[in-house]
Amino acid sequence: MAAIFMHGPMPMYSTRTLSVAWEMWHQHSFIVPMLNGAPYSDKTPMLYWLIHAGWAIAGVGDIWPRVLEVMMGAAELVLATVLARRLFPERVAVAQATPWVLCAFTYAFLFGLQTMYEVLLAACVLAALVSLTPSSRREAPRFIGFALALGIGLLTKGPVMLLHVAFPWLLGPLWNDWARRESRRWYAGGLLAVLTGCAMLLAWALTAASIGGPAYREQLLFHQTAGRVVEAFAHAKPLWWYLPVLPLLVFPFALWPRLWFALCALRRPFEPGLRFVFAWLVPVLLVFSLISGKQPYYLLPECAGFALLFAAAVTRWQPNHASLATSRWLSPWPLAVLAVGAGLFLMALPQLIAHGLIRDTQLVALGAFSTAFGVLYLLLGGLLLPGRSELHRIALVGLLGAVAANGLFTLTWWPAFDLKPVAVLLARAEAQGRPVANLETYDGQFDFLGRLTLPIAQLSEGESVQVWAKAHPQGLIVSYPATVTSLDRRIALYVQPFRGVWLTIWPASELAAGREGLPKAN
Repeated sequence: MAAIFMHGPMPMYSTRTLSVAWEMWHQHSFIVPMLNGAPYSDKTPMLYWLIHAGWAIAGVGDIWPRVLEVMMGAAELVLATVLARRLFPERVAVAQATPWVLCAFTYAFLFGLQTMYEVLLAACVLAALVSLTPSSRREAPRFIGFALALGIGLLTKGPVMLLHVAFPWLLGPLWNDWARRESRRWYAGGLLAVLTGCAMLLAWALTAASIGGPAYREQLLFHQTAGRVVEAFAHAKPLWWYLPVLPLLVFPFALWPRLWFALCALRRPFEPGLRFVFAWLVPVLLVFSLISGKQPYYLLPECAGFALLFAAAVTRWQPNHASLATSRWLSPWPLAVLAVGAGLFLMALPQLIAHGLIRDTQLVALGAFSTAFGVLYLLLGGLLLPGRSELHRIALVGLLGAVAANGLFTLTWWPAFDLKPVAVLLARAEAQGRPVANLETYDGQFDFLGRLTLPIAQLSEGESVQVWAKAHPQGLIVSYPATVTSLDRRIALYVQPFRGVWLTIWPASELAAGREGLPKAN
């Protein structure tokens, strides 16, 4: 939990999510999500409702959304353990290892520090899958639980929820004895559950569409469904795009040779638990590879599937030769080399900077704190020396390494991401009656942090700046230039580095004078 309180909300993901929740709260628009004064059709409302539930008790703030993310992550670990216990009832070690593997995935851990939808979606996916699996008390699926988890997942991220859970259900007879014997009841009950979940989503969507107005209704009911389906298979990114991403998703276990030997040693006939994992992961990876829009976090709900697969493979593997069981070459030495290398580099960084061998501004910023973190990574590398309980030691190193990386980021790079000072300045301007505009697309990054209540105008280079400045001579304009001059620093009201560029706030008249004569942006 400590890692999620190290720094403030990250732009743009966390700040946008919190800003939508804030605008809904401030405008009492609990059905239609709002962003920058207009209905926001890109997301469904479940996460916002959960944030509002906490705010109703403790007041508006960013503490509850962080605690909520931690709670959803904990629920994901519990559900993954339950799923492992049901899929591998005769192998207790799988259920014991699965949560360790899952919580140690570095990408999922760091992304889980954001106030985003994927952690809640992953918990819903696991709850739906748990409902399909047999337990020691009941062999038949729990279709009511399946329907509720589906509905909540659909209200969390929309129809993509179906892609994450449809294949284990459709392929049920391949891994579930009850589904094979009672195929009609399996598919009839599952279909009814799917329709029930979709009805929950549709009930909200139709209500929101009737409230949000014609433009919102068009975006919500048509662009977010038919439009995205039509564009989904345009192959903007190649089919193989996820292949190099998978090692990132399963890091640090991607650097454990023993795991790869165990995976390669899997042979038919596969036990039901492994058949379930394959029926889940393989079709989802294929379908997401076909969809043009690709992001690593789209596969975060499948991290639990990879954790199940890894735990099942490693705990099952029995080498044919005794030498393989004790081979140091199968230990996590590649991860140890990486940790030691990172540690040595961080320890040497101050000297490299002092001698002028490194001048990159971001690396120079690391130098102030890099020595202590370098020692820490050296110690983490030492934890990976050959020995027993490799899986648990890798998980521990992965967790501590991710927390340390987040801490180093907070101490060095976070000021270039922190929008709180800007938001406070804009809130003061709003209180003084001074309108605010943003040069480029506005993603709501200041609304929650400044508790802003008025929309921010979106401008582009050229005529729109001139027109807006003339209409609002006392206004302020936020811009993001690649560089700033000494003159800019003297005239601008505020200047800070921001994600590789600069964030500046200008009196509207001054910025308009500087932009006069520039061509209009396309």
